[in-house]
Amino acid sequence: MYFLDRSRSHFPADIAVVEDVRGGTLEARLQHDPQDAERTLVRLGGVLQAMRQHRGRYFGKVVLKGLGDARQDRSCEQVVLDRAVQHLAEAALRVERVAQVREQLEEKIRELASVVRPRDEYSLIHGELGPDHVLVDEQGDPVLIDIEGTMFFDVEWEHVFLQLRFGEHYQWLRANDLDDQRMQFYALAMYLSLVAGPLRLLDGDFPEREFMMEIAEGNIQRALTFLH
Repeated sequence: MYFLDRSRSHFPADIAVVEDVRGGTLEARLQHDPQDAERTLVRLGGVLQAMRQHRGRYFGKVVLKGLGDARQDRSCEQVVLDRAVQHLAEAALRVERVAQVREQLEEKIRELASVVRPRDEYSLIHGELGPDHVLVDEQGDPVLIDIEGTMFFDVEWEHVFLQLRFGEHYQWLRANDLDDQRMQFYALAMYLSLVAGPLRLLDGDFPEREFMMEIAEGNIQRALTFLH
């Protein structure tokens, strides 16, 4: 977006000047020509580094105006822990293998959370950045889309998701100064979320059932590795 005006001083309607990005998605490039996509990946790594330099004292989605004016009575990691315990409970209701080890998994997630050191500042992250959420322009530069979930949060949350979505290509996005304890905690929390979420969708008439089952199954396996 290059220009936005809602004042109607230039034209009797809200107007915006935007770029039509025609290079397709980074996901498609990685599938068809991963070597050609390396420049875009390197540039994307720089974009993520630049984003994380923007800091905020409060965590939450940027779109929620006034968030910084409200007192937050839970820490970032406490919010993740509470949600992880809830996701574990939901998964245990639907998957017998998870139900059998529910207590051990809850004990593990609480153990991982207990050693995370508190923070009072958060970084700007996309929140759900997969290669399908990156377009590529004519110069091969990345353009982030679906940014409604952009938020101030722990950067480790973003990197756990990046590892999942980019796989072997994550090497170009890796950051060397991440908190390993927070990464471990958030990894298990993320896996539990990606079990409960797809299974919840399958309670209804969601059409891509096999795909959702693959996501759930893969993350069940990842979560169970924390017990070995």
